[in-house]
This record gives sequence, structure tokens and C-alpha cells, in this order.
Amino acid sequence: MVNLDSFTKLSREGADAALKSFTALSTGAQAVTSESVDYVKRSFEAGQKASEQLLGAKTLDVAMQIQGDYLRSSYEGLVAQTAKMGQLAVSVAKDAAAPLETLMAKPTVS
Repeated sequence: MVNLDSFTKLSREGADAALKSFTALSTGAQAVTSESVDYVKRSFEAGQKASEQLLGAKTLDVAMQIQGDYLRSSYEGLVAQTAKMGQLAVSVAKDAAAPLETLMAKPTVS
């Protein structure tokens, strides 16, 4: 049977673990948002630069080269960003789960 003190302690530990987990999720969400905004900004700037270069192209061959370079760098950037966001998501999940895992690893109160 669980006495009142044990129940109170367990409840407090659960609330603390939940708060730590929520804090980790909140911090992680901020990092994801910041990274996403930075990526969009970089992508927009690269697109703007490519557009300016295309407007200044004197021949079709030069325009096709500019477009090909832009598409290649955009694809490479997307692949790199996707990998980075995946790693960030795994890190956030681990950080958020850690306090709850610690709580669950404690022996049960009897």
C-alpha cells in the first residue's frame, strides 16, 4: 500500500520530470524554428541571386549553366538541411525523453 508521503513524493517527481521534458521540447522547437527560418532565408537569397544572374545572361548556354548550377546547389542544400533537421529532431526527442526515462527507472514505491 502506498502511504501519503510516498504518493506526494512520486507526484512531485512526476511533475518535475514532466516540466523538464516540456522545457526540452520547447527549447527544441525553438531550435527547429530558428533553423527552418535560416534555411528559408538562405534559399530565398540563393534564388534571388540566380534570378539576377539569369537576367544578365547573354546567351542561352550561359542561362542554362546558371539554372543548372542553381538547381544542383538547391538540391544539395535541401539534402543537407533534411539530414540536419533529422538529427535535430532525434536530439530533441532524446532530450525530452531523458527526464521521463530517469523517473521510470526509479524503483516503485510500496
